[in-house]
Parts: sequence; C-alpha cells; structure tokens
Amino acid sequence: MGAVLPVLLLVLAGVLVGGVLSLHRQGAPRGAVLVTALLAVLATVGGVLWLIPEAGS
Repeated sequence: MGAVLPVLLLVLAGVLVGGVLSLHRQGAPRGAVLVTALLAVLATVGGVLWLIPEAGS
C-alpha cells in the first residue's frame, strides 16, 4: 500500500494537467485554470514528497 498512494497522486496530477490544457484551449475563466493548475502542482508535490524516504528509516 505504501507505493500505491504516491502513484495515484501522480496519476491525478497528470489528469489535472490535461484538464488545465483543455480548460485553457476552451477559453475557460482564468480562475478555473489557475485553481486546476494549483491542484495539479499540489498533487505532484505530494506524490514526489511521499516517495522521498524519511531520514533515519
């Protein structure tokens, strides 16, 4: 289970990045694009940080 959650976060980040591109191409309001982009960044950072081993483990 330890490796599943970061992978799911990174998959979610990929889907959100696709959503950002799609929203931008469709001319969505800037706020919607920015919120979706922020969520993509947070999911990416969370997935990567989860994979970094803890010090002392």
